[in-house]
Amino acid sequence: MVTSAHEGMHRIFQERPEILSPVFGVLGVPLSAKAAVDAVTTDVTETRPLERRVDTVLRIGPSDGEDFLLAIESQSCKVAGKESSWGYYIAYLQAKYGLPVLLLVVCQDRATAKWAAGPFDCGTRGWTAQRTYPLVAGPDNLPVITDARTAAKNLALAALSAVAHARSADCDAILKAITTALQKIRETDPETADYFFDFLEISLGNSPAGKKLKEIMSFVSYYPGRGTVRETAYLEGKAEGEAKGILSVLEVRGIPVPASVRERITTCTDLERLDAWLERSRTVAHAEDLFAEDPEAPGTSPEQA
Repeated sequence: MVTSAHEGMHRIFQERPEILSPVFGVLGVPLSAKAAVDAVTTDVTETRPLERRVDTVLRIGPSDGEDFLLAIESQSCKVAGKESSWGYYIAYLQAKYGLPVLLLVVCQDRATAKWAAGPFDCGTRGWTAQRTYPLVAGPDNLPVITDARTAAKNLALAALSAVAHARSADCDAILKAITTALQKIRETDPETADYFFDFLEISLGNSPAGKKLKEIMSFVSYYPGRGTVRETAYLEGKAEGEAKGILSVLEVRGIPVPASVRERITTCTDLERLDAWLERSRTVAHAEDLFAEDPEAPGTSPEQA
């Protein structure tokens, strides 16, 4: 199962391809900034019993050379046998699309990055049949960005760098720089700012850096359904508004609201249920009747519900 941090790490390459040129720059691989980037299916399964899926596969069309495929993997730790999968990905994609293939592995700690760099050999008796050389982006080669103006000029790289250096002594300064930049950018481009705020929250998770970040986050989530701080705050705020609406309708209609009913309404966070109660509040004769059709109403059996 893909973790949210894992998902956030590879989604940034799919949704913000402008990150590729500067990342290739720090890796020493030239790539024109105007290269065309298209997502390619990540399914590299040949037979049904064996499932293999690359995090992200992009087709890169440089303005100064031939197209190639870039397979991107997010690796949080060393995994036995993973290097064999990487060799398979490269061989399969090259055979399927007839294009050269590069593999980029994004790591969040130095030990994993050192291992992921390989090379990984497949062979025996003194003969190498295949050798895999991944490109690796991690703490040792991604820049430390502690200046807000620098972060603002390249948000995608700054966000990726913040994740890569989350365990470093510079973490607080890095987060301060990028959040300052994002708060400024949000004045003119809130969607972009919210996207990167959420990428950082999802990718940093419950780490010390993630907890530090959560102290300064307060907007609506770009990644719905992930339970981020901004999403939670948004849903809680909407639920509170729905609850006030229900109580207001009952008050205008002159219907008394017992303390137990009021508590149930104000503590509910299920928006669908609140919507149903709001609709019923316009016609019920007693406040308790709001819950008459609620399966969880006290004393109501499943058959009656």
